[in-house]
Amino acid sequence: MSGFASVLTDYVLNSLWQAPLLFAAAWVAARLMRAAGSAAEHRVWVGALLLESVLPAVSIFPWQRIHIAWRWHALVASPVDAQVAVQVGPGSGFAALRVPPLLITALSVAYVLLTVFFMARLMWQCARLWVLMRGTEPLELTGEDALLRARWSSRFGINRPISLVSSREIFSPVTLGVARKYVVLPAGMMNRMRDRDLETAIAHEFAHIRRNDFLKNLTYEVLALPVSYHPCLWLTRQRITETREMVCDEMAAGMSGNQEYAQSLLRLATLLLQGGPVRIPHAIGVFDANTLERRLMRLTEKKKEIGRLRLLVSLGACFALGVATATSAVALGFGAEQDSASSSDLSKSIPTSISPEKMQERVMTKVPPTYPPEAKSARIQGAVVLKAVIGKDGHVENLKVISGPSKLQQSALDAVRQWVYKPYLVNGAPVEVETKISVIYSLKK
Repeated sequence: MSGFASVLTDYVLNSLWQAPLLFAAAWVAARLMRAAGSAAEHRVWVGALLLESVLPAVSIFPWQRIHIAWRWHALVASPVDAQVAVQVGPGSGFAALRVPPLLITALSVAYVLLTVFFMARLMWQCARLWVLMRGTEPLELTGEDALLRARWSSRFGINRPISLVSSREIFSPVTLGVARKYVVLPAGMMNRMRDRDLETAIAHEFAHIRRNDFLKNLTYEVLALPVSYHPCLWLTRQRITETREMVCDEMAAGMSGNQEYAQSLLRLATLLLQGGPVRIPHAIGVFDANTLERRLMRLTEKKKEIGRLRLLVSLGACFALGVATATSAVALGFGAEQDSASSSDLSKSIPTSISPEKMQERVMTKVPPTYPPEAKSARIQGAVVLKAVIGKDGHVENLKVISGPSKLQQSALDAVRQWVYKPYLVNGAPVEVETKISVIYSLKK
């Protein structure tokens, strides 16, 4: 349980600072890609959401942090000497954050409860959609209305039949469905709306269907569950919704023209938003994002042709920014170490995990590793991370390689096996302990 709680605490602590860093990088990248269109901007924010959810988990594994100890300047061809440094601990270059066991347990319990809450809320919102669909009434389309649906299906390349239904619980058109697609219109909308405005609403919803936005939105919600508590994730989701609506605006306006579409969208807002919006969770609609003003400005602003060179430079800058941010987030991730072993751990056969600082102070005999000549001549360098079990007598009883260059591993194992520690005592009795040791091999001028 303590190991599981520690992993959860590591994830939370890393996500607290990594999510703002990723959001800031995504904001800069989105600004760079704005000239390339709303679709490029939308992809940036989707990537940010995925990284905000995944990176806090990736960065708690020590094998992801080896490059911190890498001496990049040694890659320049020149006469070199070998150097081997030994670090007791995870080998990331950063000390673990020492957190009391009670706080680790409290943080993990709070995180689990919050995640369960967001999962329950997601299931409740999906149930609301199911209830909404059961209360809809099919719309029989004839004449011009039937031709309108067929025309937009053809223009967007939608081969599957689209069901049009009506509901009294919504204020504007929305799109639902995974396998079977539905466009839900407010009750009586088709009777009180001019043809051009109705065509605008239908075109926007068909753009959502063409992009399969309903399924994508549910997928994003599920992937974001581990970090749903973070305000930066909320902001990222808002940007995803906003740019998604702009993408659909561009697709729908491409059929009728930006100016005419923008005027029709404004008339729709005036007609449909009277009395205030009533949001339907996870439904995808023409007024899903509360950014109508910016959408209209984007539609009516004069488009500037972006040159190929500028586009390539923007793409390269975004890629470099994303790689740098993700690498930094992984490299700077840290873990939480318990201050001391609990009495319940002593009754188990599993070795007690002790903080790296404490074990480093208890080394009595340390045999320095030898830099393998073949690795030196081949300019192989890096960090070999080892997991060590120290016996009750202070000798290394079990030693395993976690990561590191294969030609350096045996040298590290041969040296560390000879180390002797001062026995670790708990309540006056020696116990087995577990720690990590990083043997860093580097080449320098």
